[in-house]
Amino acid sequence: MVNQDRLIEKFIEYVKVSSESRDEIRFQQLLVNELKDMGFEIFLDESIKVKSGSNASNIIAKYTSDPSEDYIMLSAHMDTVTPGNDIIPIIEGDYIKSDGSTILGGDDKGGIITIMEAVRTLKEHKLLMHNLEIVFTICEEVGLLGSKYLDYDMIKSKKAIVLDSSGHPGNIIIKGPGQNKIDFKITGKTAHAGICPEEGINAIQIASEAISNMNLLRIDEETTANIGKISGGSATNIVCDSVIVNCEARSLSLEKLQKQTDHMLEEMTKSCDKFGGKLDFEVTRSYNPLVVDENSELVKEISSAMRNLDISPILKASGGGSDTNNYFENGIEAINLAVGMTNVHTKDECIKISDLVKMTELIIELIKK
Repeated sequence: MVNQDRLIEKFIEYVKVSSESRDEIRFQQLLVNELKDMGFEIFLDESIKVKSGSNASNIIAKYTSDPSEDYIMLSAHMDTVTPGNDIIPIIEGDYIKSDGSTILGGDDKGGIITIMEAVRTLKEHKLLMHNLEIVFTICEEVGLLGSKYLDYDMIKSKKAIVLDSSGHPGNIIIKGPGQNKIDFKITGKTAHAGICPEEGINAIQIASEAISNMNLLRIDEETTANIGKISGGSATNIVCDSVIVNCEARSLSLEKLQKQTDHMLEEMTKSCDKFGGKLDFEVTRSYNPLVVDENSELVKEISSAMRNLDISPILKASGGGSDTNNYFENGIEAINLAVGMTNVHTKDECIKISDLVKMTELIIELIKK
């Protein structure tokens, strides 16, 4: 039933609409208009703007076919990482990619197009749908802020299908990590680098030694850590007196997450003590780990729908967080599904057209009556 030409055309239209985190307003308006045209009742979660710093809102769209039935949520996020403005998509065979100057934005417009096209298809063929709540969030890429501050009083669903994982159709994410954001501020002492450098305390040197002593990147099969950004200094002839280091740690285990966070803090503290610098830091829990029972009814329902379409279900753990984590924390059983995106968050990102078609067919299978 899926109109592949329309699916491709609409996906390309979506990725051309710039929607980097905190600047999703144009894409929000486009989706609101399309959802209204398909008969959905629209609610905008305005409170999120203050908490996220975005110019847009979460979209909550409701479709009721039978007031006595339960609702099921379909969800994806509207924002992209940078560089995500002025994307020029290119079709090469069965793949869509960017021209190489930006990301593609399939994360997560691949998820959005499968939801929108599934509904369009059922409407076009005048087929009945179950009660639906479609939630399109903002600011997912900067700490899952949209789903973190979503007005859950507006949500009736107890089950959610999130379309926001890389990999080919069939991957069902039942485990996801928790994340700590760790921000260090190292204060040293300024001095002339040529005349009296010994009178200074170089904050860059402090940070460098600490980082060199940290266990980073892949820690074990459940845990990762990364230094994402370092900023500080003003000129080569001035001993740097201030550096900001932005880091993260992730793990499927809360115990391991805390252990890795403590390790990074310990190394930074030791280095500051060694050179006489001052350390200020902030640790923020972005989200907790996600663990879904592999024998849950939702997993069984999705797996059965996949088999009906000759898709082999594969239960997997992910190294990335998603809105699924926050939905689960708020009492909604949520499953994240792969939609075919590859090399996400890079300029080599691409998505397979046939995978988008398969995932659209899967959503149709799950929401039709």
